[in-house]
Amino acid sequence: MQFFYSKIIFLIESLGAFILEALSGLGRFCQFMMSFFYWLIKPPFRWKLYFEQLYFVGNKSIFIIMLAGSFTGAVMALQTYMGFKVISVDTLVGPVTALTLAIELGPVLTGLIVAGRAGAAMAAQIGTMKVTEQVDALEVMGISSIQYLAVPRIIAGTIAVPMLAALFLFVGNVGSYIVGTKALMIDEAVYFSKLGEFMFLEDIWQGIIKAGFFGFVVSTIGTYFGFQVSKGAEGVGKGTNLAVVWGMISVLVLDYFLTSFLVKIL
Repeated sequence: MQFFYSKIIFLIESLGAFILEALSGLGRFCQFMMSFFYWLIKPPFRWKLYFEQLYFVGNKSIFIIMLAGSFTGAVMALQTYMGFKVISVDTLVGPVTALTLAIELGPVLTGLIVAGRAGAAMAAQIGTMKVTEQVDALEVMGISSIQYLAVPRIIAGTIAVPMLAALFLFVGNVGSYIVGTKALMIDEAVYFSKLGEFMFLEDIWQGIIKAGFFGFVVSTIGTYFGFQVSKGAEGVGKGTNLAVVWGMISVLVLDYFLTSFLVKIL
């Protein structure tokens, strides 16, 4: 009986420790967010850093976005055709693929790719600077580490991810067009007429807005976990892993709430 009680007490203590740690982490994240918004509007504005991060997050992600987008569109067209052919509506392959890419797959897959590539790099870069005391050196020189390291990365991610999502949508539709009209022999005139009939600007805006939120969240999480790094190289690896995991989780969870909100206002 004593063993049974000790197990219950241990489970309760573990649950309490987990809840306290989660609340403590949430508090640190909120403090980080407040610091970001404070330093966002406070000079000096180091524009060179902004463009460097835009290049890193945006330009260096173009190849993988184009590769993923083109093959996603091609696969979507092929799979949609297989299903629609059974009920003789294969002419709707173009609009269905385009709508899926614009509203859902484009922004979500772009957010996941950026979380895995740029979000991880942000955490690793800042984490390495943290353990080698470069962040402390910035503070000693009177430079805010949040303003110098976090703000340019978060703004760059917020701007770059919608652009990458738009590129994903474009190359995805190109892949869908090539497979649909060349491999599956759908008439080009019918393909484009159906596309214009069912595709609207509001659908594209919905995906772009979602991508902007994803870019902001992924960049914020990446930089936050970079500043939380400790214990040398092991801490850098752990921080990078947490940045990727939580970045991807945030994209998937936020996608539902943004979709349920945007479909009502657009």
